[in-house]
Amino acid sequence: MTDINKDELSWDEWDELVRPTEEITEFDRVVDAGLSRRGFLGGLVAFGSGAAVMGLGTGASLMTSTSVQAQAASGRFAFAPVGIATDATVHVPEGYIWDILVKWGDKLFSDAADFDSETGVPVASSGRVFGENTDGMELFVVGDKQVIAVNSEYVNPKINLPHTGDGKPQSADDVKMLQNFQGVTVMEVEEGADGWKVVVDSPFNRRITHNTEMRISGPAAGHDLLKTDADPTGTKSLGTFNNCGAGKTPWGTYLTCEENFNGYFGSTDDTFERPDDYKRYGISNESRYSYEKFDARFDISKNGNEPRRAGYIVEIDPSNPDSTPVKRTALGRFKHENAACTLAPSGQVVVYMGDDERGEFLYKFVSNGTYTPGAPTDGLLDDGQLYVAKFADDGNGEWVALTPEATGMSKEEICIFSRMAASKVGATTMDRPEWVAVNPVSVEAYCALTNNKNRGVKPNAGGDDTAVNGPNPREKNNYGQIVRWYPANDDHGASAFKWDLYVMAGNPEVHGDSAYAGSSNVNAGNMFNSPDGMMFDSSGLLWIQTDGNYKNEGDFAGMGNNQMLVGDPVTGQIERFMTVPYGAEVTGVTWSADRRTLFVGIQHPKAPFPDGDGKLARSAVIAVKRADNALIG
Repeated sequence: MTDINKDELSWDEWDELVRPTEEITEFDRVVDAGLSRRGFLGGLVAFGSGAAVMGLGTGASLMTSTSVQAQAASGRFAFAPVGIATDATVHVPEGYIWDILVKWGDKLFSDAADFDSETGVPVASSGRVFGENTDGMELFVVGDKQVIAVNSEYVNPKINLPHTGDGKPQSADDVKMLQNFQGVTVMEVEEGADGWKVVVDSPFNRRITHNTEMRISGPAAGHDLLKTDADPTGTKSLGTFNNCGAGKTPWGTYLTCEENFNGYFGSTDDTFERPDDYKRYGISNESRYSYEKFDARFDISKNGNEPRRAGYIVEIDPSNPDSTPVKRTALGRFKHENAACTLAPSGQVVVYMGDDERGEFLYKFVSNGTYTPGAPTDGLLDDGQLYVAKFADDGNGEWVALTPEATGMSKEEICIFSRMAASKVGATTMDRPEWVAVNPVSVEAYCALTNNKNRGVKPNAGGDDTAVNGPNPREKNNYGQIVRWYPANDDHGASAFKWDLYVMAGNPEVHGDSAYAGSSNVNAGNMFNSPDGMMFDSSGLLWIQTDGNYKNEGDFAGMGNNQMLVGDPVTGQIERFMTVPYGAEVTGVTWSADRRTLFVGIQHPKAPFPDGDGKLARSAVIAVKRADNALIG
């Protein structure tokens, strides 16, 4: 372990390091449903929307690669696909243009210091500028203004603290700077003759950081497990952490998702004995950024309940800069990737959520109340039922309610320890369930299962079986897949569903077998790995963003840098729309109100992007348009 550079690890690699699990070479169950691996892959990879509902359960009913190519000729993509890239810039299709909207360190307020290309931002301005490592985002129309809320997931200390040399915080000010660079940015944007810009000093502009006051609501609010000396009521907390994906409610608020919150907490006492729930959530005595050395709130040996106040979905009102963000405990506590919000026919609010860790689960919340435009909404995300998904290998599935009767846990405990509750009801372990996207023109939803090198190798942190299963059909899955489900009776609130796999990523140039070459809608011209972010446009096209291996060698030869693709759920056609700089993840996507601009996040570039050689690498949000100013998507 002493030879590992921990500063360069991804979050899931860091989790593996601080919380290794015992390796298992065999499981009791691999696939015991009367289906061989080949037969399974042939029967549950389907392209056309509604395929599973219509009973297309045999290989004979599936679209062949030849028929997919024929469909491509008459597809509804208004662009010529781009090739792979391995360089330091962004590439979009011919006839499209892109420009920078905002970069880490750019001013939101005129009193902030200018960004220095060598030293970055002084601590006094760190909470007055655009945050680091942009991720999920949504655009809101507030009156005649356009406002974007966008996450800043984490920091790159070597870049953010260049004065320290090694990126290690040396003072409370260094920690404060890192805390300020993360969280959420709310900003007004407008398009002028010189393109899209942030409106500096707009009354809507706001930074929400690791020190912003939050309200805790829902069943767990006020529970003893959430009380601290600083907040003996258990109803208030400071900060939102590791904000990954996002969501948007029908009433116009922003849902930001706390993902890898565990890495912010550590102990100044090396002998501190962690409680069992810490271990399930990956909270160790060693933190990622050394906050605990300078801010006692993050020292688990002194403030044992503090980590239990993180790991939630936070609701923010972008139209009211004076509003207090709310942590909605009814939506569960885990590593929230995003929050895909939709309505059931009854008007009940449905929120789909993934827990982004190898072998964790897919969840759904259904409100007890119904949404009525103009009526009060504050309690809709506090009062409802949390479910977890169980997939059968035959293409059926059910949402299992996490109730006290089913779990042996109180409602409050289910909200705080949702992972343990899901384990108790035997939910299906998934290959890192990340973004969920709900189709606006068809009653179906999709989840990006990014990858899972531990599938069939060792269990998850709760000891749950991670043998090959229905939606996760590959051992040592380094490519990922996208699972799709169709709610019973066209009702997202229903407990039953049918499912299939929309695509299995892979490399047909390296592998000849059906498992690792990918599904037949993957070819040499569109292959990719590790689907992560996803969003539907209003026409029903699925925009897919990747966060995977960009080395362009070995199993990943020919894939190049990370990319954004567009998928047609009806035909299965997938084409590459964008490539991003070397080392970067493409994450977060939203549209302008007129749908003529596509905003896309570029996170953690390793290349000197966007300012060139010798400058600090900076995450950014870019604006993509068609040169003829036509609609995108």
